[in-house]
This record gives sequence, structure tokens and C-alpha cells, in this order.
Amino acid sequence: MIEVYTDAATAGNPGPSAAGVYVKDFHRFSRFLGDCSNHEAEFLAVIHALEYCKEHFRGEIISIRSDSQLVVQSADSQYCKNPAYSPFLDQILSLHSHFAYVFYKWIPDKENKHADELARIELKKNQD
Repeated sequence: MIEVYTDAATAGNPGPSAAGVYVKDFHRFSRFLGDCSNHEAEFLAVIHALEYCKEHFRGEIISIRSDSQLVVQSADSQYCKNPAYSPFLDQILSLHSHFAYVFYKWIPDKENKHADELARIELKKNQD
């Protein structure tokens, strides 16, 4: 099982945003996302994580850990109430086909330090 931690940082809501992804024992990376809302950035962080895992861990069991309750609940139920997030969820669900199984776990902020730090550093780098 591959443990993947994701987080997003935004300056304003909406505003400049970045994603941080920490793949336990394997890799860490961040992406500048441009202007988006905090929720959009959290979805995009998961999308970037799954795209990375598709390239490196195809066919594996993936455990996505996020401090975004919206993303975790949406991915678990394969449904989101707000139609603005449906395209993000659809993209996430389409990536599931590349893995044996993908599951999601909500974690508190304090357990997501690596991904949070990566997102914040990337955001700061792109604001200077």
C-alpha cells in the first residue's frame, strides 16, 4: 500500500494556490496551481498525487490522506453537492482505474505537516 498525503495552500479565497504531495518513503513534490479557491486547490492536490502514482505505482493500492473533509467525503461517496467541484471529482474517479484500489482517509492538520509545508513553500515561492 502506498501512503500519499496531500494538502493545498491559498492566499485569498480565491487566490494564488499551490499543492503539496508527500508520498511516504518515496517522493515529495509541489505544484503552483494559479488562482483558485481553497476547495478547488485541495481537489487539484489529489489529482496531482494520483497522476504521479499512475506513473510510478500503477496497479497498487493507494491510500490518499487529506485534511480536507470535502475532498475525502466526496471521493468516498463519489458525489459532491456543489456542481462546481464535479469536474474535479470526475477527474479523480477516472484516475482510480489505474490502481487496484484507492481509498481516502481524513487526517487532522497536525498529521499532514509534510504536504502542508510543501504547499506553503511553493505558494511563497510563486508570490515573491
